[in-house]
Amino acid sequence: VQLQASGGGLVPPGGSLRLSCEASGFMLDDYVSGWFRQAPGKEREWVSCVSRMDGSTNYADSVKGRFTISRDNAKRTVLLQMNSLKPEDTAVYLCNTGTLDGTIVYKPWGQGTQVTVSS
Repeated sequence: VQLQASGGGLVPPGGSLRLSCEASGFMLDDYVSGWFRQAPGKEREWVSCVSRMDGSTNYADSVKGRFTISRDNAKRTVLLQMNSLKPEDTAVYLCNTGTLDGTIVYKPWGQGTQVTVSS
């Protein structure tokens, strides 16, 4: 069982990135899936989740209107489109399965992908 996040990088403020989450050993389609992030010296925080059945989504207030979570059903991945990035979005981004509010996760954490927003 493994989760792999990818797509991070260095972008200037106002830039965009698209992250992708892939799973091995199980199907992301079978679970509520979400994104989390952890900045240096801070606790891990929930960012967004997408439901299993109807595709409904949920976002942290800090990213609402800028980030969009979705599923690529053909590739069986979960995506996070991040627009209008701010320096405070800098963090390691990780994906997992769990509850729609991110309070409970079901799988071991993967490695994550670094997002750095800086000019």
